[in-house]
Amino acid sequence: MSTKPIIALDARLYRGNMTGDSTYWSGLIDHLFLIDHEFEVLLFSDEPCPAGSPEKVAAAWQHKPARNGKVWSLIVFPIATRQAEASIVHTQYSLPSVKAAGITTIHDISFKLGPEWFPAKDRLILASSVPNSINRAAAVITVSETSKREIEMAYPKAWGKTHAILNSASDAVQPLANASELVSRELGLEGPFILSVSTQWPRKNMQLAIDAVKLLPAAMPHKLVLTGKAGWGELGADPRVVLPGYVPTELLCALYSAADLYLCPSLHEGFGIPLVEAFRCGCPVICSSGGALPEVAGNAAAVMPDFRPETWSQAIQEILGDSSKLSGMKARGLERAKSFSWERSAQQHLEVYRQVLR
Repeated sequence: MSTKPIIALDARLYRGNMTGDSTYWSGLIDHLFLIDHEFEVLLFSDEPCPAGSPEKVAAAWQHKPARNGKVWSLIVFPIATRQAEASIVHTQYSLPSVKAAGITTIHDISFKLGPEWFPAKDRLILASSVPNSINRAAAVITVSETSKREIEMAYPKAWGKTHAILNSASDAVQPLANASELVSRELGLEGPFILSVSTQWPRKNMQLAIDAVKLLPAAMPHKLVLTGKAGWGELGADPRVVLPGYVPTELLCALYSAADLYLCPSLHEGFGIPLVEAFRCGCPVICSSGGALPEVAGNAAAVMPDFRPETWSQAIQEILGDSSKLSGMKARGLERAKSFSWERSAQQHLEVYRQVLR
């Protein structure tokens, strides 16, 4: 058995489809193994280690099969961490009853702030599991100062033990020189386009992006590319809209790099990783004021004062019609992207682990 304190992570979302939760887990885990520290990190999952994972990650992977996810979370995982003599157990959202000190990462509490944005089943599960997890946890981690304030306001037992540690973009998201060629080849998309990336949930408010682009004049023939998993909720059809679904990382990088603008009309975000991805690829951003988006945007994005399609369409026209404004937004975005680092985030997570053990 290790002489080092053991940190056990529920790693099931590691290297999954690039949703925010998966990007967070992948960025944190990869960098925990790139930093020298005093802990041994063990990764527990009901699936084998993903192919192509770093050697150190594969060596730490603990494959513990179970009949279903609920059995794994409530029985198999807690027993495995006890047998491993873990000092700390770190999960996202749902923290089971464990012998070790528990830490949970709660990205946001949008299910509480806007319950109508969620299917009833998901809303009820989160409304039950999150407060119970907060009560059990020795520490709560969240991904922005905005989300920290919201959690502490909603759940008094989170006061004094909630830590805001900023996300970053996946290391795999980088600008591409041949972006337009790749977009044309893979999607058959010619001409200028505007981009938005999200699982299509009501909270993401993709209809606003569609409605804003529909209002653009004929002299601006931009398509709107909406990538991401189907999610739930209806989107109105429009000939300007391209729906490629979930796209692989290289094509995603090409879309960010080739797009004239990125739109983030979300009603609420605990962070907003796509903003950082767009900044890194030199894509100017227009975003809403939902949740932590202004915090992440800083001075690099145009933050809209409302959710009216007319306001957004006018902003699109003004920005795309002003080359100096576009250049300034690109430059500020590239600089803003440097503010977010998974290495820094991992170091801050390690400090929370130390505080909990102290």
